[in-house]
Amino acid sequence: MRSRFITPLALLSCFAPLCHAAGQLPGTAPLAREGDFSEQMVAGIQKFLLRETENSVAARAQFWKRDLSSPEALAKSVEPNRQRLAQILGVVDKRISFKALEHIASTRDSAVVADTPGYTVFAVRWPVLDGVTGEGLLLEPKSAPRAQVIALPDADQTPEQLAGIVPGKAAWARTLAAAGCRVVIPTLIDRRDEWSGSPRIRFTNQPHREWIYRQAFMMGRTVIGYEVQKVLALVDWFEAERSAVSGQRSAPTVVAGHAEGGLLALHAAALDTRISAALVSGYFDSRQALWKEPIYRNVFGLLREFGDAELASLIHPRPLIVEHSAGPEIKGPPAARPGRSGGAAPGKWSLPDLASVQAEVARAGQLTGRPPVLFHGNGGATTGPGSLRALEALLQAVGANARLDFPPEQPLGDTRKDFSVDDRQRRQVKELENFTQNLLRVATYMRDESFWAKAKSPNAAAWDTARKPWQSNFWHEVNGKLPAASLPLNARSKEILNTDKLIGYDVTLDVWPDVFAWGILLLPKDLKPGERRPVVVCQHGLEGVPMDTVTTNRADRAWSAYKGFATALAERGFIVFAPHNPYRGKDEFRNIQRLANPLGQHLFSVIFAQHERILEWLGTQPFVDARRIGFYGLSYGGKSAMRIPAVLDGYCLSICSADFNEWVWKNATVDWRSSYLFTGEYEIFEWNLGHTFNYAEMAALIAPRPFMVERGHEDGVGIDEWVNFEFAKIRRFYTKLGIGDRTEIEHFDGPHTINGQGTYDFLHKHLNWPKR
Repeated sequence: MRSRFITPLALLSCFAPLCHAAGQLPGTAPLAREGDFSEQMVAGIQKFLLRETENSVAARAQFWKRDLSSPEALAKSVEPNRQRLAQILGVVDKRISFKALEHIASTRDSAVVADTPGYTVFAVRWPVLDGVTGEGLLLEPKSAPRAQVIALPDADQTPEQLAGIVPGKAAWARTLAAAGCRVVIPTLIDRRDEWSGSPRIRFTNQPHREWIYRQAFMMGRTVIGYEVQKVLALVDWFEAERSAVSGQRSAPTVVAGHAEGGLLALHAAALDTRISAALVSGYFDSRQALWKEPIYRNVFGLLREFGDAELASLIHPRPLIVEHSAGPEIKGPPAARPGRSGGAAPGKWSLPDLASVQAEVARAGQLTGRPPVLFHGNGGATTGPGSLRALEALLQAVGANARLDFPPEQPLGDTRKDFSVDDRQRRQVKELENFTQNLLRVATYMRDESFWAKAKSPNAAAWDTARKPWQSNFWHEVNGKLPAASLPLNARSKEILNTDKLIGYDVTLDVWPDVFAWGILLLPKDLKPGERRPVVVCQHGLEGVPMDTVTTNRADRAWSAYKGFATALAERGFIVFAPHNPYRGKDEFRNIQRLANPLGQHLFSVIFAQHERILEWLGTQPFVDARRIGFYGLSYGGKSAMRIPAVLDGYCLSICSADFNEWVWKNATVDWRSSYLFTGEYEIFEWNLGHTFNYAEMAALIAPRPFMVERGHEDGVGIDEWVNFEFAKIRRFYTKLGIGDRTEIEHFDGPHTINGQGTYDFLHKHLNWPKR
């Protein structure tokens, strides 16, 4: 839910007739903080994660056990790193083997695109994964190939431009073909937005790469990984054909790429030792600012173990050549325009600074004892892409010495009449979309096999112990666990409201330097000395603040969704704490996710730590029964209700309101108009959740504690049928544990709002607090 930040003076006006001079809660220091606490919280978390990002470079050493005594020993010692890289890129699907590239021809067009005295250019296709092909050009020499080159253009450069078939910049693949190399140029998913969406629903301004990234990320795949698979499928073919024809490894396989293609060349060579050498042009750099780059480059956990220097160390001792060349300047996604919704993630990238490139090259040398070869222009200027020096060095590095010349400026020309660059791009986008949607369709069965088939216990007590490994996996691997709080609690408070029934305080608690927890504590005035009562933690939604859950002013826009449920519960005698979760500030809070993901962390990694502090502090209060602290959240607070109690056992129950769903489907499907694929919540996607934890599995981690869903029939966050499908798994699970009475779902005829009927009864029952 969306709400402005309400200052203490503004919220006092809601209760003005009943307020008195502000004080503080006994046992706390005065709260002197002023201004927008929410904005300060988000800014502080960003500072913390920026420090974590900088510290990640030194921390990577713990993941590496390099043995530099011999090439064989080195390859063996870094194999675990190579396997982890494959996992985080999503290079996990078995590729389809094939014996030959397919020539693409029609009744009007030959597969021959152009012909020269030294080589012929063919339009080709090759199988990669089930229903996924690579497509591009083959530049086939008319004599035995000197080397076999996979030439990777930038995402916005076509194979025809790179091959010099049509006008375009830097046709360096033509140079290699003229020197006697066999060259294959794959088509990359580009940065346009023509097919980013659904003709039945709507189209978006997401670049094609982001459109694939969003749905793939939920399924443990990336657009980078998909395109690396296309490269490695060619490596498979090169190796198989070479062995079949000559029985020798005579023509080495190399990769070369520029900009986005340079990214792919670097990762492909790091993963596959059959690639003899690599040229990375206009990309190699420190990745510490990855969070600012286009979101389709986001790789969960990359910086925890890998920067470009570490990737270079996986290529060592094979030659790696780095070229400091100019590339495209990415200023952001395509602008929203009529007929297309906005919401694409911001992200920028431009030419890396030479000093930064040199520093990363030097760091690679420190890791291996031999830095990559770096080419740049005079006086630190750029060169290339595909400068003659860099291409000659690439071939010389694999013993394929050749004197290279610049190709003629005149394009070769395209003989095809029916060919369309747009049609090819559409095919490539839709193939990856369909492959990912197929992963989504079977994901529930994959989770059945990996979770539910094993999550069997004879009773609730046994499950309370058996769930612990899954709970640890959900926290440490799926979300990412940050270090424990490093500061004392330093609880501070300020009285902010006082009515005839309640007194309320702003409370802040320290977590790490620059990071704090904040919320509103509501205490019923009939609380007796020495009495310990149950607590309900009332969690706001997207763009909200704690006061949204408290206000009883029906003119406030927060009322329509929250119905003042924090106040209502406090007036029923519960102690209430309404925390602030840092999902407020639009792109500013989403930058938390962008910063956290490359570290193997999540927005909720921070929120978990904040709630640990909240539970710790509440448990020390003389009026709190620490065994009876429940959680009740709406909308994004409902997301919190699924995740926070799943990892923090200090919450004795959880209520998810206006959010519960077949969550994986809602995030990744192209078939429903309210799918997050079509919206601006680009931070919402969670790595590989499709194969690990949907909402039923999260609720199983909450079990054997009570769990409830509050669902309005008219709530657009979901569809009743899908909500009930997911909840049925929970009902069955609780019943089989012998605790069917501990889980409920309440449907009501209403929208995205607190209903406050069955849920209130649920709280009274399971927190053992009598109704009034």
